This record gives sequence, structure tokens and C-alpha cells, in this order.
Amino acid sequence: MSKSVHDPSGLIIIGENIHTTRIVLRHGKRTETTPDGEEAVFFDPSPGERRYLRVPESFKKTQPYEQGQIKHFMIAVQKGISGDPGEEEEGTAYIEFEVRRQETAGAHFLDLNVDEVSYDIKVQKRAMTWLVQTVQEMTALPLSIDSSNAEIIAAGLAAHTRRSDRPLVNSVALERLETLDLVQENDARMIVTAAGKDGMPESADDRVSNVEQVMEAAVKRGFPLDDVYIDCLVFPISVSPDFGRHFLDAVEEVRRNFGDDVHVTGGLSNVSFGLPNRKLINATFIHLSLEAGIDAAIMDPVQNRVQDVFSLDLDSESVGLARDMLLGRDDFCMNYIQAWRDGRLTGP
Repeated sequence: MSKSVHDPSGLIIIGENIHTTRIVLRHGKRTETTPDGEEAVFFDPSPGERRYLRVPESFKKTQPYEQGQIKHFMIAVQKGISGDPGEEEEGTAYIEFEVRRQETAGAHFLDLNVDEVSYDIKVQKRAMTWLVQTVQEMTALPLSIDSSNAEIIAAGLAAHTRRSDRPLVNSVALERLETLDLVQENDARMIVTAAGKDGMPESADDRVSNVEQVMEAAVKRGFPLDDVYIDCLVFPISVSPDFGRHFLDAVEEVRRNFGDDVHVTGGLSNVSFGLPNRKLINATFIHLSLEAGIDAAIMDPVQNRVQDVFSLDLDSESVGLARDMLLGRDDFCMNYIQAWRDGRLTGP
């Protein structure tokens, strides 16, 4: 699946939306009241067909709900493993709706994460088993088994029947090098994250050092470099003006160190959390990341269209403001936010 490093149309997309962390707003554009008076997230599997993922009473007692949020994929997965045929069908239909959306938008992998479905590891493992078994019957796209817990990853890999292409393990990190065993035993690909043993990296150098240590272990085991996706970790630019540059500098260094044989990636839309006109920021950051050397992205291709990169006017004030912010030249994002307040931000 090698792609051109600098061509947005060749970007490998790891579609990340089927996660139990994902939210929609209770009174947002994805929610409405059903004809029988229930609160629900609606979806339209085919033209003229409206269906509902009903919000269960148990979820209405949670903190996210009280804060105006609905964790829709958490609800769908919980319904899927509930043992109730009607609930299972509703959850399965909702998952399939998203699988089709991700496919149509150009995803090359589907990333599956159930970590927030429960605090109980047994429930998490059962949920991952169900989700992998369910999704692999819906699509030929390869699956990315995503968790911060190696036991959950193992459950997902055990459920994978190889109906689709070889799976991707998301992720291998210094704090869980034992995950390399799972990758090797299951003939999988892997995402190597730049996280450290004791937490998140604080600089580009930290990222590169962490990656090099994991890669040293991987190379010793004989993993093909083309099976490796290195996640240099994107953090929100609204938190620190240095975060964009940290990621981009790490991408450049990883490319110098490992060449074009490895894939380099990151959760690109993370950079715009908390800021207005996220599409403009994300499209600009994709462009900057391609310049730095990525050839893959962990992202929702429905919300963040790679095509938007083509339509960027690189000489426009809007893109210039976004670039300055992402490259650390706009402390506290003040110039960008002021331009948004003034109505000067346009596109894509």
C-alpha cells in the first residue's frame, strides 16, 4: 500500500470514527425525537429511510449525557452485546451505516476502539470480539484493532478471520512492547506510537527517541518496514503553540532516519480541537504534514476530506493565518481567532 509521500490523493487513510469515545451533541444536528417520543441519534441507511439509535435510560444517568453529549458508538456497541435481538439489530445497523460512510469517503483501514464501552476488562474484550466479528462481515477493508490495553487487542485479533486483508494493530508503544508478540503471532501490520514509557512526549526529540527504541525492538524481530506505521502524535495547537511544530519536526526526522520504507502517520484532526473553522485548520495541517513527509493519516474522512487540500488557496489570508498558528507563530492562536471573529476566515 505504498503511496506518494507528497500527493494528497495518495494518502493512506485509517478511518478512526468507530470509537466508543465519539460524541454527538444532545441537541445537535444528528439528534431528534423519534415518532414515539424517544431521544435518539438518527441515521439514513438509504434514500428515504430514516432509522434511530435510541438513547437508553442507563446512558441518561452518565456524566457525558448530563454535559449534553451522547456517546453514540458506545451505545451502539452496548446494544450489540446486550443479548437482546432487537437492540443488537439496532446497534449493528448503526455500525454498518458508519462503515459504509467511511468506505465511501475513501478509508483504506477501519480503526475499531471499544475502550470506553465499560470499565470491566471482560466486557471490553467481549465488545471488541463482537465488533471485529460484526464489521469484518460488512466490509473487505482491513481492520485496525485499536486499544491502550494489550488484552483487548488480543481479543480483537483472535476474532479476526482474515476475510479482509491483514489487520493493523494500533498501537505498539514503549510501555507495552509485549504487543509486538501479538503482531508477530497474527501476521499483522502495526502502528508504532511515539509515546514514552511514562507518558506523552514533550518535544520532537522525545518523539523520535521513543520511536527509535520501539523500532530497534521491531527490527530485531525482523518486521518488514512496510508493515510499520509510525504515529508521531498530534496534540491540540490551542494548548501550546509548539505542538504543531513538534509533530512536523518529528515527521521530518523519522523520514530521515527510516526513509520511505516505513509509513508515517498521526491523528491529524487532533490539532484543531477547541478552535473555530476546524476544516480550514485540518486541511492546512494535512498540507503541512504532507510537506513534512507523512503518507498516512488517522482521521475521519467524512468530516476531514482529503480533497479539501486540493482546494486550498495557499496565498490566501485564511491559509496564511492557519499556517502561522500551526507553525508556532501565533501565541494563544489570537490572530487566528480574531480573524474568525472579524469574519475574515474563508474555505475550504
